Amino acid sequence: MNIISIYKQLPKKEDCIAYLEKIRWQDKPVCPYCKSTNSTRLLEEQRHHCNNCNTTFSVTVNTIFHHTHLPLQKWLLAVSLVLNAKKGITARQLARDLEVNKNTAWRMAMKIRQAMVDTEQRDLLTGLVEMDETYIGGKPRKGNSGEKPKRGGGTKKVSVIGLIERSGEVRANVAKDGHLYTRQPRALVRRNNRS
Repeated sequence: MNIISIYKQLPKKEDCIAYLEKIRWQDKPVCPYCKSTNSTRLLEEQRHHCNNCNTTFSVTVNTIFHHTHLPLQKWLLAVSLVLNAKKGITARQLARDLEVNKNTAWRMAMKIRQAMVDTEQRDLLTGLVEMDETYIGGKPRKGNSGEKPKRGGGTKKVSVIGLIERSGEVRANVAKDGHLYTRQPRALVRRNNRS
């Protein structure tokens, strides 16, 4: 999301909270304390009440936006500016763009960068990611047919694609219909990798 779309789509705090709820919960609130989905919306405060642990919470709990005194729109603008800056952005430039104090801008940038490397705050693989495919299903026996056994994609074996973060997380997916097509690895990379 760029700066113009943030101003157009999220002009008020209520719009920002609705946007964050859609991204974080897919419109199904989850209590950050007990992980329950049994909650009631409190309309006047834009918070939710958990019916299991009897606490109130908002979408900002356990995020970089928690306990902030700045408007959420400024936070989303800061995220956009940090992510879209090709060579990084200085605290002074961020302070000028957001019309905040230099120390506030530095703290915001540090929290955003910390959230990008925190595994609990992200779903995507980062850094150097390696990918390979394999075929599972056993070897065909030589004596059963007169033809030479096929290798790779020509077999009736199931294709499995694996992704690994260097010294990190591993993910594996079975190819649809057991066959591997060119667009499947590309789509898998787009879903799992931040580049």
